[in-house]
Amino acid sequence: MADPAVDYAAVFQALPGAAALVTPQLVVADANAEFLRLRGLPRERVVGTFIPEDRPENDSAEPLLLRVLASLRRAADTGERSIVALQRYDMKDPVQPGVWHERYVNVTNIPVFGADGRVTLLLQRLEDVTELIRAREVALTLQEAMLPAPRPHGRHPTAVRYRPAAEALNVAGDWYDLVDLPGDRIAVAVGDVVGHGLSAAGVMGQLRSALTAASLVPEGPARALEVLGLYARTLDGAENTTVATAFIDWENDTITYSSAGHPPPALLQRDGTVDFLDQATDPPLAARPQHGPRTQAVAPFREGAVLVLYTDGLIERRGEDIDTGLARLADSLTRHRADDPEALADAVLTDLLPPGDATDDTALVIVRL
Repeated sequence: MADPAVDYAAVFQALPGAAALVTPQLVVADANAEFLRLRGLPRERVVGTFIPEDRPENDSAEPLLLRVLASLRRAADTGERSIVALQRYDMKDPVQPGVWHERYVNVTNIPVFGADGRVTLLLQRLEDVTELIRAREVALTLQEAMLPAPRPHGRHPTAVRYRPAAEALNVAGDWYDLVDLPGDRIAVAVGDVVGHGLSAAGVMGQLRSALTAASLVPEGPARALEVLGLYARTLDGAENTTVATAFIDWENDTITYSSAGHPPPALLQRDGTVDFLDQATDPPLAARPQHGPRTQAVAPFREGAVLVLYTDGLIERRGEDIDTGLARLADSLTRHRADDPEALADAVLTDLLPPGDATDDTALVIVRL
């Protein structure tokens, strides 16, 4: 039972987060000080307002109003919490007339039940996430600057893709790389640093550069990952990074590959069969108590085959066995095997990462052999 000595109206007004109370008929019954500040409106312009008639002054807020209305109705009808994430809501500058500032908010509508079990009010919470969005944009810019620009590698067509997680407020440490080697050879690599944000992006850049240099040694991909592993032990945040790298040799029609705890590269044959290159897998970088040599394996290929390297965001789903994700990838590659690398990359992303469905960042490299 609620303590009658507690002034819940005062508590509501003192909440640090922006909150309003809305009736099931979509009329604003109350709003706290932070809600009014975030809206940039006086109390008399908000409380008592019928929300569908609260037309925004700025056209950018119109889509947000429609989504919020749908969310409120959904919460009132179902009795379940409804969230409208990452919506743009520009605010008028209080000092400079005619100047608007780009803002982003999350909106959460929470049903409040009466003694009869019916929804009597809706608690609406606004969260200003503008600074998080700006930080994410900076991190994405940094990440993109450290990834190599797409370019042809001799006569061999390639495609690269990087896709951030849907509606994420941060970036991860996924990367890809293609390095020209002496002769008719290239090294292809993808990696995934544990963690998110600018620190993970910074570690990613250092590891990618180090692997580029290590790939130029003549011993092959296992030795390159061994050298990278030594470097990872000196770099904070690099432990447990996963990497897969493959040296493609067109003079001998072979792929020599090595993996540090990473999902296996896929080799798409011309007849549509898919082989996963999983015969040279060791633990992630700096994951073993003692540093040791790594293994590598060799797979032959025929002209026209396709090599695909990717990070785990492409195939992994919560509560799902990894083999299910690998089977989904194999099916997509088989169905689109006649596509050129650019079209194939787009098709794979469409099949495996529907818009708004990606829960982790994804890097993808495709090479027509």
